[in-house]
Order: sequence, then C-alpha cells, then structure tokens
Amino acid sequence: MKAERKGFSTRAIHDGQEPEQLTGAVGVPIYATSTYQQDEVGKPRLGYEYARVSNPTRDRLETNLASLEGGVAARVFASGMAAVTAFCQMMKSGDHVVAGDNLYGGSVRFFNQVMVKFGITFTYVDTKDPENVAAAMQGNTRYVFLETPTNPMMALTDIAAVSKVAHAKGAEVIVDNTFMSPFFQRPLELGGDMVLHSTTKFLNGHSDGLGGVIVCSTAEQADTLGFLQKASGGIMSPFESWLILRGVKTLVVRMKQHDINGRAVAEYLSKHSKVERVLYPGLKEHPQHELAKRQMKGFGSMITFETGSLENAKKLLKQVKVCVLAESLGGVETLISHPASMTHEAIGAEGRARIGLTDGMVRISVGIEEVEDILADLEQALAVV
Repeated sequence: MKAERKGFSTRAIHDGQEPEQLTGAVGVPIYATSTYQQDEVGKPRLGYEYARVSNPTRDRLETNLASLEGGVAARVFASGMAAVTAFCQMMKSGDHVVAGDNLYGGSVRFFNQVMVKFGITFTYVDTKDPENVAAAMQGNTRYVFLETPTNPMMALTDIAAVSKVAHAKGAEVIVDNTFMSPFFQRPLELGGDMVLHSTTKFLNGHSDGLGGVIVCSTAEQADTLGFLQKASGGIMSPFESWLILRGVKTLVVRMKQHDINGRAVAEYLSKHSKVERVLYPGLKEHPQHELAKRQMKGFGSMITFETGSLENAKKLLKQVKVCVLAESLGGVETLISHPASMTHEAIGAEGRARIGLTDGMVRISVGIEEVEDILADLEQALAVV
C-alpha cells in the first residue's frame, strides 16, 4: 500500500516527481521533442500528439504545483506575464475586473494598454478594505484580481473577506501569490478561486528559469486554460519546466531561510538612522501585522524601505557588494532594486504617487546567504547615504 503524502515538503519533492517508469530515473526527464509518434491514425501514445498541446515534463510540473497550492489542476506558461495574459483571455468583451490599486507594474501596463482595447474594463481600488471591493463591483464584474502582499508597498488583503464579497456578487477571485509562495500562503484554502505565480521567482529560486502558472480550483477553469495553452501557444518549455521542478524540491528549506534572513534584515533596517521607513508585514509596527500572522505561515523575505530621496537610493544601490542590483526577486542570492525606475516605471509618476511609491524607496529580496554578510553589506552601503 502506497503511503499517503500529506506533508508539504514531501509533496514538493514527490508529487509529479515520481521516478520515470521506463528506466527508473529519479530526476524527471526533459522531453525535448516537438511531436510524438502515433501508433496508428487517431491513436496517439499516452495521449501525446504535439508539444504545444502537452509535454510529459510540463505535465509533471503542473501536477506538482497543483498539489502545493491545493488545486484541482495547474497550467503553466512561458512567463508570469504569459499567465496574466491567459487569465485575461478567459474573459470576453464587456467583462469587468476589480483589481488592487498596487499591483506589479507589468500587470497594470498589460491591463491598461492592451486589454482595454478589447473591451475589458478595470476598476482599481485599495483592497485592504473589503468594502472598497464591494463598492466597485458591477453587474458585469467577472473577477477580482489581488496581490497580497503587494509589490512593492507590502500591503495585505484579507483574502477570505474579499472572496466572500466577490462570491456574493457572482465573481471569482484570482490571487497573485508570487511573493509568498504556497509554503507561506495558500489562497485557495482562504476562499480564492485561482492562484497565479511568476514561477521565475521563489518557486524556481535560482534566477535561471522563466515561467508562470495559474492553479485552478475547478475543472472548468483548468479546461479553459488548457485550451488557451493550445490555442495561444504561450507555453512553458520542457527545459524551463524541468528547472522549476528542480527548484521546487528545495522550496521548503529555501523559504525557511528566506524568512529567517528577512526578519533579521527588516529588524536591522527598522532601527537604522539612515532608514526612514520599513515596509515588512513581519514587523509589529506594520499596520496589518495581525492579518499577516493569521493569513500567512511566515513573513518571507520581501522588504521595501525608504532612503529619503532618489539621490540616496542611487548612492546605496551603487555601493552594494553582496546584494545584487537587478530586476526580479526570489533567488537564493539577495536581489535589490529601485521600484520607481524598474518594476513600476511603467505606471508613471502619478501612478506611483497614488500608491505612495517614492523615488527614495528600495526593494530588497533577501537571499539565503549568511545573514551577517547581508547586514554588513547594507551597513557599508548605508554609510554613504
């Protein structure tokens, strides 16, 4: 009798990652093929016909990620934005979306500059208060799109409360869970209907694999997204799928260390005389600290802090040695960035001012290096500010 796999780490390592049947290979093979031999007309072997439609490596990853988020199925795409695109393609002209007013800049850019051309409308509200969501709902509202914590302002949304509001109006909730990973937060368990990730980030964890995923709570969602994979073609490659599968095996140990280091760095920054403000849900002074403790199983490693000016931010970012100045987040190495000119440049000065994002803010994705080395690097960098 096969033992039931209940533990998260056990599922991360084994679900979808079972040894390959033909040779017993413990590592999932990379099926680098564009097509498959059919035994006879109309009888593809194991259902595989063409790699845009399905691929064994990709299938394994989808099984794994569905298990980790507690969904019925998952569909992976070529990037996080390809996953956002697929979500949008689930709608039709005339549909309406209530979205958080502090989303990743790329999502907002796609909504406002691409999807509005096809008759999809968006209303942006501060989702920290579920009443704002309720007030924005319309008769044609099909989805509520959330990020929690938000990028880069680290504001939280009560997923359970907003889901209750959305469901009462016949809408579904999709949650971008990239910052937390399924180890620290599982939106489907809180009432969400779909979960989105840039798998490029914590799920992969090594800054070497690009991808996105939507995890579904219903077979209908999964079927629609499977059709969109086939029809639109924005799929994840077998090699990228293998990279994410490999990364997920160490997700638990990485996230635990990210959390330990993140808490230490946030505490250090909160006491530094050169830092005016620290945004991190794990700090007791964060206005939503209690919600963070209730909704998340850890606080993670994403921190935004205020240096006071663009000049100060530039000085600090030029001085870092261990921290890597780069776009992205979630890697084993500490990545540091300037949101106003990088991830959120696209929303413009007015958009940044509306959400409170200043030119002096710096975002840090704390890695899993020795935390003393990260702190020493920040100390010497802040000394020039």
